[in-house]
Amino acid sequence: MLVDADACPVKDEVYRVAYRLAVPVTVVSNAHLRIPDHPLIARVVVGDGFDAADDWIADHADGGTVVVTADILLADRCLKAGAAVIAPNGKPFTTSSIGNAVAVRAIMNDLRAGGDRIGGPPPFAKEDRSRFLSALDAALMKIIRNHQ
Repeated sequence: MLVDADACPVKDEVYRVAYRLAVPVTVVSNAHLRIPDHPLIARVVVGDGFDAADDWIADHADGGTVVVTADILLADRCLKAGAAVIAPNGKPFTTSSIGNAVAVRAIMNDLRAGGDRIGGPPPFAKEDRSRFLSALDAALMKIIRNHQ
């Protein structure tokens, strides 16, 4: 499992699922983050280059990987590499939904660039955490079944 960790609100949930299913996790960030001292948890600090964490994650994602990210463009790259991708709010990115997500992202960027004041995503809620845990468990179990 690969985690786009700089602004990820569900790292503790990732660790709990990893311990339960004995799945290794790599936490990728631009800055040094504290992680649990556990053999399943690894940290990669990639420096502060533009998209350095995204590039590292995309280069290491494959069909046996679950990627946790809210970054739509990174999700697109990881899906193309065959990875399962889940947003921290528990919504999976899929090959059928990513095109729309990329298009909406581009429209929102254009609106912001034009000076329009638009709101961001809704605040992270308890329901998001629960949905994330369920989606992560399902994605990992599918990969585990397919690789046995």
